[in-house]
Amino acid sequence: MTERVSGMGGHQSARMMKDEWLTPPNIIEALGEFELDPCSPINRPWSTAKKHYTVEDDGLTQDWRGRVWMNPPYGTEAAVWLDKLSKHGNGIALIFARTETKMFFDHVWNKADALLFFKGRLFFHHVSGEKAKANAGAPSVLIAYGKGNAESLRKISDWGKFIELKS
Repeated sequence: MTERVSGMGGHQSARMMKDEWLTPPNIIEALGEFELDPCSPINRPWSTAKKHYTVEDDGLTQDWRGRVWMNPPYGTEAAVWLDKLSKHGNGIALIFARTETKMFFDHVWNKADALLFFKGRLFFHHVSGEKAKANAGAPSVLIAYGKGNAESLRKISDWGKFIELKS
């Protein structure tokens, strides 16, 4: 019997089973040190920044200082997080590359300094630290706000396609 798999890529279900997926640690390591992660899980196997806000802190309503790392909740809620990061002007976000969406047009195309579209699909991690068995199910992109963050993406441009939006 052949197992049926739904979703456009056939790799995993298009239905989200949970909302807490961790960024692969090699991405954080390659991008350098961050001051703040406003979307951090409560329990995390590795640090993503010097300071972490969890759902208990409501990172969206907190003051953000310094360089921000953000892997926001995916779906429609991501727009409010990207809006805040674009206004903060100093950080990098990781989201699905839904380039045609209103969110992308409102908060990325005309506000970000640079993008890095990954070759292939990422494998996120569970909060236990274990790498997911299936890939993310959609392409991902790093979004840089601020010139220094754009340079951080340029340094890892061999991971995908780097696009500078502001020169």
